[in-house]
Amino acid sequence: MSHPGSPQHLVTRFFGSLRARRPTPADQVRVAQALTPAEARLFWAQPPMDQHHAVVVAARVGASVDDPVLTRAALLHDVGKRHSRAGVIRRSVASALALVHLPTSGRLRTYLDHGPLGAADLLTAGSPDLVVAFAESHHGKRPPGFPEVAWNLLSIADDS
Repeated sequence: MSHPGSPQHLVTRFFGSLRARRPTPADQVRVAQALTPAEARLFWAQPPMDQHHAVVVAARVGASVDDPVLTRAALLHDVGKRHSRAGVIRRSVASALALVHLPTSGRLRTYLDHGPLGAADLLTAGSPDLVVAFAESHHGKRPPGFPEVAWNLLSIADDS
């Protein structure tokens, strides 16, 4: 497994994003069963590549544990990306600039700030604290007060 944010990881994600499609009908049913109506609106407002990624992350989590809150966190961790309206190329540019610590602005900055943006959306939707926290901090350290085992499971599922 490559390290998140590494060039190899970014290349893998780039090509995975190009192949991504909307969730299958069976996955759509699982999403509908897992999320509240407000959360589902956020999920379906995402581009197909983010929906696909979220379903994959949720499946990885589900392979280890049957926990509805962790499933919701997996499905919703990237909902803030939709605010940038950035496609694969713009996202790749933003990630590359961040990798070499160059400044960004506009939609590139919005893309890189997707964690706090998504967390605010999820807070408004009434999501559980863990779901909000994972959306906000999934590219950083675990905030105090959240179970290390659960956080690590979500992080590994997202970074695989």
